[in-house]
Amino acid sequence: MFVPASILHADLDAFYASVEQRDDPRLRGRPVIVGGGVVLACSYEAKRRGVRTAMGGRQARALCPEAVVVPPRMRAYSEASKAVFAVFRDTTPVVEGISIDEAFLDVGGLRRLAGTPLEIATRLRARVLAEVGLPITVGVARTKFLAKVASGVAKPDGLLLVEPAGELDFLHALPVGRLWGVGTVTAAKLHAHRITTVGQVARLGEATLVSLLGEWAGRHLHALAHNRDPRPVVTGRRRRSVGAQRALGRGPHPPAFVEAVLGELVDRVTRRLRAGGRPGRTVTLRLRFADFTRVTRSQTLPRATWQTQTILDAARRLHAEAASTIAQRGLTLVGIAVANLDDGGAVQLELPFEVADQAGLDGAMDAVRERFGSAALTRASLLGRGQGPTVPLLPE
Repeated sequence: MFVPASILHADLDAFYASVEQRDDPRLRGRPVIVGGGVVLACSYEAKRRGVRTAMGGRQARALCPEAVVVPPRMRAYSEASKAVFAVFRDTTPVVEGISIDEAFLDVGGLRRLAGTPLEIATRLRARVLAEVGLPITVGVARTKFLAKVASGVAKPDGLLLVEPAGELDFLHALPVGRLWGVGTVTAAKLHAHRITTVGQVARLGEATLVSLLGEWAGRHLHALAHNRDPRPVVTGRRRRSVGAQRALGRGPHPPAFVEAVLGELVDRVTRRLRAGGRPGRTVTLRLRFADFTRVTRSQTLPRATWQTQTILDAARRLHAEAASTIAQRGLTLVGIAVANLDDGGAVQLELPFEVADQAGLDGAMDAVRERFGSAALTRASLLGRGQGPTVPLLPE
């Protein structure tokens, strides 16, 4: 007997651009690009012309000359997200936020009170449109993985229920890129062996996938290809990492500028770590190159910290390791994240003098920003340069 399909994946469509179209009726039905130098988001009208997120603004305008380019309004996006999540939580108490524009909802215990999952999803979409003014796509399935796949297939502004009896027929017909974890590199490896669909992945033995992709990726894709995803929808989970990123646009970017951006991002991250009382141990550098490929490098520190200089030193070491690749392929995005967070907020109390001085400086700068605003202090190397928008995040 099948477990009912009762997990919803709700995902706002072209979120930033949809907010702009909602707030300015002149933009409705027109291609909209949010962000000038780099595309932060774009409407589906622009996507149909080949524009995509993280593309350089010049290339985007060449593909879609009639597009309307608007600056990002992060406060408006944050307020819209809060309104949508209020609808989510009024629908079911079991909500797991993934980002500001998507969440999983478990409605399995609401059949007697609210109807079938499909009926609940239909009302949810209608409420978000009526109360917040935004289109939203919902996928309904037995697992979180398949619900997210279903919403992706149903986009834009759609609703798709995958019944348990037909889930493998639905899943196996899809391209391998629909599997979580299959990016450009993994897809190329699979395509090189003429593996193009999820069904073909499912027919391979786990050992074969491990030999092709490595142990973790092979086991992961083998499980997903058979829709094995036991994860429940979890509420109240604290963020497992704190990060910030900045799109740079197509370069070339002088090394001194990239170093300054690293400092800016580390400032943002460590400020949030201290505000949340959660030091971390693992520093991760994320880079995206001009050919849209990505690389991630990490270093785990001896002890948890939220000190700016310690984390910045680690970020600089990771950046230096990637310098030759950056020189060859160009750089369009830099991101910093700190993971392995300590929920207890424990920090080493007996510090060397130079570390204690840095901790005092961090605290003083935080106090200035709290009183006068986050833009009150900036690094001298960034004076005269735009710092780029801060992407809104789910609350801690």
